[in-house]
Amino acid sequence: MVSRVTHTTVQRSTLANLQANLAAAARLQEQMSSGKRISKPSDDPAGAHDLLRLRADQRANTQYLRNAEDGDAWLATVDGAMGGVLAGLRSARDLAVRAGSGALSPDAREALAAEVEARRDELLQQANTTYSGRHVFAGTSAGDAFTADSTTTPPTYTWHGTGTPVTRQVGAESKVRVDADGSAVFGVGAGSAFAVLDALAASIRSGSTDMSADIDAIDGRMSAALEQVASVGARHSQVLAAQDVLADRSVTLTQHVSGMEDVDLAEIILQVQSQEVAYRGALGAAAKVLQPSLLDFLR
Repeated sequence: MVSRVTHTTVQRSTLANLQANLAAAARLQEQMSSGKRISKPSDDPAGAHDLLRLRADQRANTQYLRNAEDGDAWLATVDGAMGGVLAGLRSARDLAVRAGSGALSPDAREALAAEVEARRDELLQQANTTYSGRHVFAGTSAGDAFTADSTTTPPTYTWHGTGTPVTRQVGAESKVRVDADGSAVFGVGAGSAFAVLDALAASIRSGSTDMSADIDAIDGRMSAALEQVASVGARHSQVLAAQDVLADRSVTLTQHVSGMEDVDLAEIILQVQSQEVAYRGALGAAAKVLQPSLLDFLR
């Protein structure tokens, strides 16, 4: 059976083909102008799925990198404060050695005791070091890490920190503590670094020349502080290593997204030119196939 072909059939078929060619040219023009191969899921469903997954990985990696940078700043602040603590304790130890080295006049002893108290005040200031409004030796507590009650003799010192550490997530399964335990660094109660320096100042004022107990107490606080310095240094190194890994991963993810999403400009230009030639050829063929209508004759 022979199918009947009319001019209307040819006209509709030709116009449909022209429209298809024009739509293909429009898609290529859109890709060339935007530089993106996938602008909506229907362009490449599988590729769009992979692209969404890669972008989610990018967002997570960016957040981990922000956390690592914040952790770096926290630990750098803690490290600087710890350096000041050790310097203050060493200075107080030197004063204890001077006080026990020989006979000193009452005025000289008072001057040494006052200097020891100045070192104590500096330690208290270091103990309340803050970063971005948060006390780095107080855990998650919002208040001061240490306070002094000067109404008692000798003064009493209280740590207001919490046992909950401040942490930063620097990877899918990697979490790093970025603060320091103030009770471990400075001690609490009568064994705190502040109380030790108060006891040293009292011993100097009393005229005692045997400073061995005070020096031993200072050495104990220095040893405890050095242990915390080592811990902070190890965690800081971990955060810096995580920053390097995350920065490299950021570059890799960007390359993967670009390879999947971006068009090859040279290739797309050739495709656009080829499609334009095909469209012009289709227009020429249509002009020969489609016969003029009665209205065309009347014009």
